[in-house]
Amino acid sequence: MLDNHAKLVKVIASSDGIVGRKKLQKIIYILKKLGYPFEEKYTFHFYGPYSEELTLRMEELTNLGFVSEVHEQKSNYYQYRYEVTEQGEDFLTHSNASIPDVDMLVNDMTNQSSRFLELVATMLYFDDLSKEEVEQKVQEVKKKSNYTLEDLEAGWHYIQTLKNQ
Repeated sequence: MLDNHAKLVKVIASSDGIVGRKKLQKIIYILKKLGYPFEEKYTFHFYGPYSEELTLRMEELTNLGFVSEVHEQKSNYYQYRYEVTEQGEDFLTHSNASIPDVDMLVNDMTNQSSRFLELVATMLYFDDLSKEEVEQKVQEVKKKSNYTLEDLEAGWHYIQTLKNQ
């Protein structure tokens, strides 16, 4: 029971917290695409792959007190920081949910920009296409992001790096 919730708490616990709702969405999506056992369904949204289920689970985790969601004021916007609470740590000790060790991957992804993770997640969303078709699709659906060829190459390199970990 609550195994999907426990997996999310384990991901957040594997780092010093995750800053940003978009970043959290992309980290879970990328982990799912790498074969980790996440069941959230994703659709393509304005900022790339998005899961309403993940949003609802995170809301439930904050309401249960397992994860804190702190609103941080930036210059002209708010961002959200997710951290596991003591109750969340206790919840994990009683959970049977298993997920392979994601600490290195999550820590690496939390150090990437949300913009870059959005690019990587979008590239993975279209992974049934050829490399050229993926790049064309990214340029088409993310036109306002102005991704360069260098950005795309960095994305491909990062995907390969993640797959090799």
